[in-house]
Amino acid sequence: MKIALVHDYLTQKGGAERVFELLCKFFPSADIYTSLYDPKTSIDLDDRSVKTTMLQKIPGATKYFRLLAPLYYPAFRSLDLQEYDLILSSTTSFAKAVKKRPGAIHICFCHNITRFLWDTNTYLKQYSDYQNLYPLIEKIFRVMRDFDLKYALEPDIYIANSTIVADRIEKTYNKKAITINYPISSNSFSFEAKKENYYLVASRLLGYKRVDITVKAFNKLGWPLVIIGDGPERSNLEAIAKDNIKFLGHVEDSERKQLMAKAKSVIVCALEDYGLVPVEANASGTPVISYGAGGVLDTQVSGKTGLFFKKQTPEALEQALIKASAIDWNYHEIRNHAIGNFSEKVFFKKIEKIVDRAYLKTTINRINKRDRRASLVN
Repeated sequence: MKIALVHDYLTQKGGAERVFELLCKFFPSADIYTSLYDPKTSIDLDDRSVKTTMLQKIPGATKYFRLLAPLYYPAFRSLDLQEYDLILSSTTSFAKAVKKRPGAIHICFCHNITRFLWDTNTYLKQYSDYQNLYPLIEKIFRVMRDFDLKYALEPDIYIANSTIVADRIEKTYNKKAITINYPISSNSFSFEAKKENYYLVASRLLGYKRVDITVKAFNKLGWPLVIIGDGPERSNLEAIAKDNIKFLGHVEDSERKQLMAKAKSVIVCALEDYGLVPVEANASGTPVISYGAGGVLDTQVSGKTGLFFKKQTPEALEQALIKASAIDWNYHEIRNHAIGNFSEKVFFKKIEKIVDRAYLKTTINRINKRDRRASLVN
């Protein structure tokens, strides 16, 4: 069976890219396709060949990849994947548009619907530089929405990372999705039963991540907070933060692993579609204090792996932190929950079943067509 793995673009290292990295490791013989690739800023692919589109030839494309939005659909449509029996696309936007040959199977790991097209106002709040161009952007996006709906019909099977994303796929694309919570690389996280006296935020510093809520809560509490990650909101957050809050920016994976394992809790204030960070924290034996909506409802057990707060306010977070500080957490149980439910082994066992069922169905259909043709001839 010849397999192609396709991702939107490999120009950064977020949650979607980490999942794609696991797919690449699980399918070591598969060919890898993407629109743009920068090995310096994206996932580690162990010197595997990465096939890109015509967009790779544009100067500065990997840095200013968001500006190329109208060009991605034709770029992915131009990829020649006719030799592949199975296509696994990993996408929040464009990779679902690839063409397969008749009889092949396309399984789409859809991390979200194309958010900038269907929730444009919210999306642009993260990138204030583009807001002045909104009238022009909206006209372009109006056309792109039609293409997005058209190409959303290409995959045979959708896999969503959470129930909230599955609902969006059905409402927007009119396609049913199988919900399989995405895994973490369990070997990439260390366990530490003895926690140190600090709390942790691990996030890109974007507006919708609501790190400002955490900063304001810890300003009032005066407790030690460490923030790892970078982004356009960093200067604003540093300007309001008190001395008990440290900003470390980007850190290497080895340091990130240790910080996550030794923290008293990891704080998540964003409404995440899924969110790998809470699962990564749990795999480190660390409880999660999170806004109780979105993907965390699939991955966290309140009172066992962490605590929820109901409003995205500093006051609600502060109350949850005080409550959590009085709980005698079972760190071993927290880790076991993560490994037992969100490990690569659990994830790929489910994927193998889906692929096997899809191929069985395809084979049966092919046999039935052949028999019908034979009966017509006879």
